[in-house]
Amino acid sequence: MLAPQLIGISIALPFIAAVLCLINVKPLRSALVIGTGVVVSVASLALVQSGAISFTPESFLGINPDGLIAILDFALLFVILGIAYRMKNKLIAVLTLLQIVPLAFLELFMNPGENMGPAIYVDQFSMIMCMVISIVGSLICVYGLAYMKEHEHHLKLATSRQGRFFFFMVLFLGAMNGLVFSNNLLWLYFFWEVTTFCSFMLIKHDDTEIAVKNATRALWMNMLGGVAFVLALVIFRSQGLPLSLQEIITAESASKLILLPVGLLCFAGFTKAAQLPFQSWLCGAMVAPTPISALLHSSTMVKAGVYLVIRLAPAFAGTVFSNYVALFGAVTFLGAAVLALSQSNGKKILAYSTISNLGMIVACAGINTPAAMAAAVLLIVFHAISKALMFLCVGTIEQHIGSRDIEDMRGLINVMPRTTMVAVIGIVTMFLPPFGALLSKWMAVEASAHLPLVVLMLAVGSALTMVFWGRWLGLLMTSVVPDKAPLAESQPCLTRLPLLTLAVAAVLISFVAPGLYTSMVLPVLERFYDTDLYIAARGVISNNIGMFALYPVFVVMTLGVIYAVRASSSKRLIKRGNYVTPYVCGLQDPGDSRKLGFKGPLGVWADFKTTNWYMQSLIGESRITGWINLVAIGILIILLAGVF
Repeated sequence: MLAPQLIGISIALPFIAAVLCLINVKPLRSALVIGTGVVVSVASLALVQSGAISFTPESFLGINPDGLIAILDFALLFVILGIAYRMKNKLIAVLTLLQIVPLAFLELFMNPGENMGPAIYVDQFSMIMCMVISIVGSLICVYGLAYMKEHEHHLKLATSRQGRFFFFMVLFLGAMNGLVFSNNLLWLYFFWEVTTFCSFMLIKHDDTEIAVKNATRALWMNMLGGVAFVLALVIFRSQGLPLSLQEIITAESASKLILLPVGLLCFAGFTKAAQLPFQSWLCGAMVAPTPISALLHSSTMVKAGVYLVIRLAPAFAGTVFSNYVALFGAVTFLGAAVLALSQSNGKKILAYSTISNLGMIVACAGINTPAAMAAAVLLIVFHAISKALMFLCVGTIEQHIGSRDIEDMRGLINVMPRTTMVAVIGIVTMFLPPFGALLSKWMAVEASAHLPLVVLMLAVGSALTMVFWGRWLGLLMTSVVPDKAPLAESQPCLTRLPLLTLAVAAVLISFVAPGLYTSMVLPVLERFYDTDLYIAARGVISNNIGMFALYPVFVVMTLGVIYAVRASSSKRLIKRGNYVTPYVCGLQDPGDSRKLGFKGPLGVWADFKTTNWYMQSLIGESRITGWINLVAIGILIILLAGVF
């Protein structure tokens, strides 16, 4: 099959399947979700074999594609305007009108199609994004089939909302694929706004008061980015520039005329990627069902933001603006890592971890060297897989134990051994060697060596990452009932399949990281950079500064895992008497030495309880979020002021 057909399938099929998901026949809906996931996943893999391609579709069902996109653009904006009117939300209404008016002026009076290059441009970076969206996103949708059945049973809904749920979930995949394939900025803008609308509808899915409130916040924050996007388009045309992404990033000079609209597009990317001070919309999305959180965090919404910033990076390379982008991303990386450290809510930890990692990707785009750009692209891949896996694990755990607090997951290995081991894989692939997330962070820190403040923030943030992931890992593996064998755990097939697939992928993709870099990342970098490129050979990634040896560490890790499994056999440990209760000055109940607690001064039994210290009084959200946001706003103002 030719590349244009594969691209068309990746975009159009999810749109068609999404509409069919509204049919209230559950077997049909399940078949549509699974079938669409399989087809777009295969299409994304097949597209890799075709190589880079650019073209403009002549028509879609006999309709001019540019005209169709324009009609759909205005239709979507008027739908959002109607929602704002119904909700009586003046802010969203104003932000919508601030897009409708300049967009209408652009379409009617500025001839946006003049000198337009190909509407579709697909290179290896687009292919990487398509695989992340299509494969990881599809697995999340498949997981949602079993999850939403249990979710609605828990809510005791009289009428199922799964049709609406899967409509927006599947539609999201098509919109994201359209976004990463679009070279025409008007097309990209349309798909951009579709993702904004989908996220709003998904976050408010349960229709609770808090869900509607948080969805509204997500909508207005992302509409703010949409206003910046439209203004950038108008400025490009007023300067006589074509609305072509590739034309912009390959321009001869990064003059202030180009930097102004590029800066506005980066601002739109920052809002979409939930960078400080816009992180509250993504944290608020945690009220939504877990598959929604997983989709927003791993393969879709926030990845659109960093995708655009990375795409634009060559246009501002070597400028002061680029340095401030690096500083802005580093502040987000460190600030979100500190906030994650203060959380015991599993979803909140994952949310702040996502924001932190996206901050590192933005910082890499600002550092704007081959090493930094390679780190950014690789981190998108590794983060998407491991973070999707962790969200799905938390969703499974929450439905089983009724809590998403990691303190309630203490000793979970004895309650849900299968899910726990999958979660352990998700955690270790996020922060331990030789896995890809750590490889990417090593590349980022090394690349930032010429920016001392940035490298300091990346190093400290990485250290904090070790703390909150290590803490969670320890809680999962703590054995609170050592004399009992783990209970058998039952999982629906549609829950188990995505978890196991993502777990295997998280390990496997790290193992083939050198090949991924050589075949997919390097060709993208070579278009814009000709020095300081990494060399990947024999399981080692290196340049003239340092190296990261993956395969030797994989061998050591494998031996360590084998030893740990043998050494942690419950029978051997119990036989050797290696389990002891906490020592509390000899006051344990002598009748039951295994009962954790002590007798108080009045002879009253007090249970012994341990918990982690989350430093809420020092670095809790309520104490430091305002200050962190203030710093981020200051940098953002300086960053944008420099391009005016």
